Amino acid sequence: MIHIGQYIAGASFTHRLDPRVKMISAIVLSILIFRAVWFDVYLISLFLLTIMAISRLKAGAILRAIKPMAFFAGLLFLLHLFFTDGTALLALPRLHLKITHEGLFRGAFVAWQFFALVLSGAILTMTTPPSEMVSGLEKLLRPFKYLGIPTQDIAVMVSMALRFVPTLLEEFDRIRMAQTARGADVRTGPLAQRVKTAAAMTLPLMMSALRRAEDLAEAMESRGYHRGPRTTLRALKIGGQDYAALSGLALFIALLAIFRVYVN
Repeated sequence: MIHIGQYIAGASFTHRLDPRVKMISAIVLSILIFRAVWFDVYLISLFLLTIMAISRLKAGAILRAIKPMAFFAGLLFLLHLFFTDGTALLALPRLHLKITHEGLFRGAFVAWQFFALVLSGAILTMTTPPSEMVSGLEKLLRPFKYLGIPTQDIAVMVSMALRFVPTLLEEFDRIRMAQTARGADVRTGPLAQRVKTAAAMTLPLMMSALRRAEDLAEAMESRGYHRGPRTTLRALKIGGQDYAALSGLALFIALLAIFRVYVN
């Protein structure tokens, strides 16, 4: 099963791009998502779907990868649904809550923003090998090296953190299946029972994470890893396809600006 943060080998246009270009594009796209208004939803969603198609990533694999994030998106939706002031659509006096017209639309919009951010990050990690992620991040952070900041170590730590996400999700699935085999399923039963079952899975998951971190540290030490400057196997170089990708991003930003002016 594919998890968010897991690299999927491929030879698509997006896979061949310089990691720095992909990171910069992801940052710019995240800013556009944060600054989006209602009528930007269609263009940004279409742009993300286009990138998915160019990357040759299967929609089913991506949906399964971002499925665990649905809980947080739903939570954001409910918080805005019940706690945004506006025109009441439905009153729940016993709970001292009300559903408002503004809360409904605001909740849906924030949930879309969350999923769009997760999707853009998933596309980045699914098309960029961890080694290239480290090299690209280190190159982007290189100016801070002159301020005495250990940019290479920061790049390694960020890459390891991203790599641990799918590892922990795989471990969670393994523990969940073990619990299900014992008759305790976190996905079924009353809410209180599911919360209790999920809490019982926390300790083994934490122990597994610490064990894997220790194994990783020993593996790095056995391979002679040390802090400080290091060489890379493949030198990063901006090419024609990278300029084409940046041009496409600039064109999309211009189109978004024109569309916003036209709608207003």
